[in-house]
Amino acid sequence: MAILQPASDKRRAFDLDLPQRLVGLLDAASERHGRAVLLLVAVALIAFLPGFFNLSPIDRDEARFAQATKQMLESGNYVDIRFHTQARHKKPVGIYWLQAASVKAGEAVIGPSARASIWLYRLPSLFAAIGAVLLTYWTALVFLSRRGALFAALMMAGCVLLGVEARLAKTDAVLLFTVIATFGALARAYVRPPEARQGDLTLALIFWTALAAGILVKGPVAPLFVGPAIAALAIADRSGGFLRPLKPLLGLAWCLLLVLPWFVAIYIVTDGAFYQHAVGVDMMGKVAEGAEGHWGPPGTYFLAAWGTFWPSIVVAAMAVPYVWRNRRETAVRFLLCWLVPSWVIFEIAVTKLPHYVLPVYPALAILSALAIERGGLARAGSRLAGFVWFWPGFAVAVSLALGGAYLYFGSGFGLAAWPLLLLGVVLLWWAARSFPRVGIEGAFLTALAGALLLYLAAWQVMLPQMRALWISERLAAVVRQQGCPAAQVASFPYQEPSLVFLVGTQINYGLPNEAAALLKKGGCALAFIDERFTPAFEKHANALALKYHAVATISGFTYNGGRPTSITVFRSDEAGS
Repeated sequence: MAILQPASDKRRAFDLDLPQRLVGLLDAASERHGRAVLLLVAVALIAFLPGFFNLSPIDRDEARFAQATKQMLESGNYVDIRFHTQARHKKPVGIYWLQAASVKAGEAVIGPSARASIWLYRLPSLFAAIGAVLLTYWTALVFLSRRGALFAALMMAGCVLLGVEARLAKTDAVLLFTVIATFGALARAYVRPPEARQGDLTLALIFWTALAAGILVKGPVAPLFVGPAIAALAIADRSGGFLRPLKPLLGLAWCLLLVLPWFVAIYIVTDGAFYQHAVGVDMMGKVAEGAEGHWGPPGTYFLAAWGTFWPSIVVAAMAVPYVWRNRRETAVRFLLCWLVPSWVIFEIAVTKLPHYVLPVYPALAILSALAIERGGLARAGSRLAGFVWFWPGFAVAVSLALGGAYLYFGSGFGLAAWPLLLLGVVLLWWAARSFPRVGIEGAFLTALAGALLLYLAAWQVMLPQMRALWISERLAAVVRQQGCPAAQVASFPYQEPSLVFLVGTQINYGLPNEAAALLKKGGCALAFIDERFTPAFEKHANALALKYHAVATISGFTYNGGRPTSITVFRSDEAGS
């Protein structure tokens, strides 16, 4: 005879089922390194791949990096860095070399179209982001069990900011990869007892090669994370003996050997202009004033982390009491020295961009996993336990924002994302609700599953369908339809970097009179003119007795300028010379 189970018991069993299954998956994957790595790669791909191939180039940084790489390939000059008609003396050459290698490999497979395929330029970021997740696991193994290290790495895999950088053809995911590699080697040197601190060639090679790679990718930024951490550790320990395994003198020589050839070559090629702009204008400008309008007061990164490190920020916040109580313990001290000095430096700097502090997020993740593994995380009865409701709260806010943006900017099948958004919110609510019974591990893994659904909906379905935002893509489609070469295309005042990448390096950015003069030359020639400047263009066209007609009007929203725009495409009717 069957025994009827009370409805409340059934509901409780249902609530526990998914979190417990996910914890079981964590347990099974942590039995072997191979399984752990496989799970991390799978989760990272699920988190990072949506939208990777079908999202248009993002203005302005991504498009500038990709176009500069494209011009390297076109010119065969792999020392100097150019964007369109100007020198791009901001970042070192490392990311451009990586992107060029990726596109070259793509050309061997898919042919000439590879140079206009933005996803090939994004591949170094994708691989670096996956590598950063794996290196978080490798670094965490110094302080944690395999299971704890796996949990820390999963926190990084689900991080909003890392997901963004994995999809952008720029420096920050690659920089993160190099920084974590240096800290992984440094951690292994630091935890050795004083009597075992003899030189270790393998650790030294990892540390100094990763540091050199970071310098080639983003100049002094990589040492800006590693240097203050080493100084803080030396002050806390009243000794720098932990550096002995890293062979400082030999390692520094190796680092210089790797980075100096290009830095010397760029000085010679540009007659020092690269350093005048990269150091004197770009770097110092960001320290002293809000470069390009990216200003923020101290505390900006603390507030931003609630979005950029979501959903993992909830676990990190709940781990704070444990971290404070155990701040003198070896593992906690090392991770705080990784986290705090660099964070303070970037909070003090005037220019604020969310990705600047990304290389300290692994320390947050490992500290959180450490608190969990040692039983020090805030429990259900704690006042901090209420933070778990930030999971569904943030998800609802993001879903509503995405829905509103889609209704304003979108078209096509973007509404198909709503069931995914709804299911994601439900899972995040489920995670918060089940926390008192399943604990933080099951709750976080359920939240991570919900977050992955949100990422799929946002990146793969909604954002690509917001056609009003992708003006350059639509203008480039008109150019392909008309069959005109880039050298016969002019644009004013819409001159976003993505337009250069998608239309071609030879596109002309000039004034309305120059656009009219280009069309007067005849042949297949186009001019993109914003409606505000159409009267000026028509005035110059009439003065030249230009024969032309409009072939399309592209209306949209310039997300950099923050305003609606309407661009008319004019084609010359003049006979070619």
